[in-house]
Amino acid sequence: MEVINQNVVRKDNTLLALTHLSQLLHYVTGVGGFIVPLVLWLATRRTVEGMDEHGKAVINLQLSLLLYLVISIPAILAFGIGLLGLMAVGILGFVLPIVNAVKAANGESPSNFMTIRFL
Repeated sequence: MEVINQNVVRKDNTLLALTHLSQLLHYVTGVGGFIVPLVLWLATRRTVEGMDEHGKAVINLQLSLLLYLVISIPAILAFGIGLLGLMAVGILGFVLPIVNAVKAANGESPSNFMTIRFL
């Protein structure tokens, strides 16, 4: 019996776009916007071309938004500056996944605006 290596790399821009759009699950479930993209990235990073780059961008964005959120909450006590930070996190968390999904569908690299590179 012969074993054949099944590591075929395929191009799937739709899956890349869905990975970015799955971040919007935060607005529905609260935590799904981090878990679902993480699972998609870990499951397909070796079989889909570009998934490693886009998956890292998604996780870095989510970790950056979490860090900005943690910094903004105590900053509310400092003259309400944290309220602006919370609004910025909400806007960035909604707009950047959509922008990156469009870029992924067109075969472009994701935007790293306001993203700290953890991975």
